Amino acid sequence: MKRFGSLRGSKKPKDQNRSTQRRQSEPHGLFASNVSSSPSTPTQVTKQHTFPLESYKQEPERLENRIYASSPPDTGQRFCLAFQSPTRPPLASPTHHAAPRTAALAAAPGPAEAGMLEKLEFEEEEDSESGVYMRFMRSHKCYDIVPTSSKLVVFDTTLQVKKAFFALVANGVRAAPLWESKKQSFVGMLTITDFINILHRYYKSPMVQIYELEEHKIETWRELYLQETFKPLVNISPDASLFDAVYSLIKNKIHRLPVIDPTSGNALYILTHKRILKFLQLFMSDMPKPAFMKQNLQELGIGTYQDIAFIYPDTPIIKALNIFVERRISALPVVDESGKVVDIYSKFDVINLAAEKTYNNLDITVTQALQHRSQYFEGVVKCSKLETLETIVDRIVRAEVHRLVVVNEADSIVGIISLSDILQALILTPAGATPTPKEPEAE
Repeated sequence: MKRFGSLRGSKKPKDQNRSTQRRQSEPHGLFASNVSSSPSTPTQVTKQHTFPLESYKQEPERLENRIYASSPPDTGQRFCLAFQSPTRPPLASPTHHAAPRTAALAAAPGPAEAGMLEKLEFEEEEDSESGVYMRFMRSHKCYDIVPTSSKLVVFDTTLQVKKAFFALVANGVRAAPLWESKKQSFVGMLTITDFINILHRYYKSPMVQIYELEEHKIETWRELYLQETFKPLVNISPDASLFDAVYSLIKNKIHRLPVIDPTSGNALYILTHKRILKFLQLFMSDMPKPAFMKQNLQELGIGTYQDIAFIYPDTPIIKALNIFVERRISALPVVDESGKVVDIYSKFDVINLAAEKTYNNLDITVTQALQHRSQYFEGVVKCSKLETLETIVDRIVRAEVHRLVVVNEADSIVGIISLSDILQALILTPAGATPTPKEPEAE
């Protein structure tokens, strides 16, 4: 496995005992000097106890009433940062994450997250069967969903934007937490949406080089783009419930939620809608099936069915990017002259422009751009409004996509149903929590 340059974090005092300790990698190489290394072989993780099926019929103990004797088990993962500056991030109790562990619902240290999750009282349905998935998610921690081994890439804000996006492509990831050495804290996320915003903002013509992409550092781009709208990074503790994670993702209109240990300050994982729904679906067969799972999309009213944005095969890429930014959506169905859905162009496909280094010519058509798509693409995943929610959940999980295109008998667009729509229906609606955004903004 390719390993990027990394620096070892600060050591903990010898007299500080923990159930497990993190091993830090030594410096390697100089390529992409601000990119973290991929995690090495993790330590053995304590086996989690299976949640008893009988408990789904009862309201589980709320997280703030639990007493934690120690930090969560160590995943063996760690983030390793390499900097152009000599400053190293701390790995032990940074002040920006020094949050008490008596209330797991105050998952994130930032005031925005704490205010959102603090003292939430959701109205629950009397029918215990309809709230079975909601109770399941409240009874599992974010840590339960963290894999034993995974890749986590972290960028320092002094890294050049161009190198950062090339590193995303090289590592096969869609987003990375941003570390600011001056503040000694995580300050945000770099996602494909940032790449799209840069191209949308600065592209002129194929004859004009995008200087801002070639020369700007991440910190420069954040200052220009965010200006006075800087907000604390939305993140969550590994001890917080998965219910809180779903609520945070949907309310904040984000696709990725960093899991950060409030004690060590380590970034452990990045939660996504896809990962959460797949985790839930693994246990669905062992749980009582709510009646709404047998209802179809039309009866439930799940999805977006008005003012659906779409493009044609000959639409220029720059126009598609403009729609992404202006409509704040994450995918555009591609239709032919008869209105039949023939393809889909998503934000993730845009990163291929960086992979192929063709972002200086955005006047090419969508069809030309999609020729560089990965070979595993098997076509647009579709559904009908008359299919049941159970069928929809199974299809979207198996296809590992972020959305289904709802079509009629003629294969024309009727609507879009996203992962956030499904999680809203399965988990938040039975709990009476309705942030109701239709499509998350950040890819």
